[in-house]
Amino acid sequence: MKIQIRPATIHDFPAAGAIMRQVQQLHIDWRPDIYKQCETVLPLEEFEQAVHDQTFFVAEYEGRVAGILFIIYRHIECTTQVTRDVIYVEAMAVDEAYRRKGIGHAFFDFLKELKAQKGLDGIELQVNARNEAACKMYTAYGFTNKSINMELLSE
Repeated sequence: MKIQIRPATIHDFPAAGAIMRQVQQLHIDWRPDIYKQCETVLPLEEFEQAVHDQTFFVAEYEGRVAGILFIIYRHIECTTQVTRDVIYVEAMAVDEAYRRKGIGHAFFDFLKELKAQKGLDGIELQVNARNEAACKMYTAYGFTNKSINMELLSE
């Protein structure tokens, strides 16, 4: 297969940063009332910590970094909910030149394996409601709505 998922290394920072800037631009295009241009979308210190913690992964497509996946392991324990341990997808993105080549699905297959390996209870993520392509992909992969964020804009 052309796609390989592997833990990120510090050398992946430029490619990861470029992909995160693409994501930021999509958010700006969808919601300029919320998102803005910024010089640093992915702080180096945050990336270094995630590399150290082995929670940042890249997808290589034919030897090039084509996608990024940043996860958090969450332990959910409170009086009103069942105690659970989940993988939370903090960021998942594919470089625009490599979209629709199966990289997102490869990430999800990787996450399912990771979940099983670690004996975790689930995989969760949030998605911008205006990101129709991502919503369709997540639904096709089997994700369902857990909650819906709503807003009331000032008039």
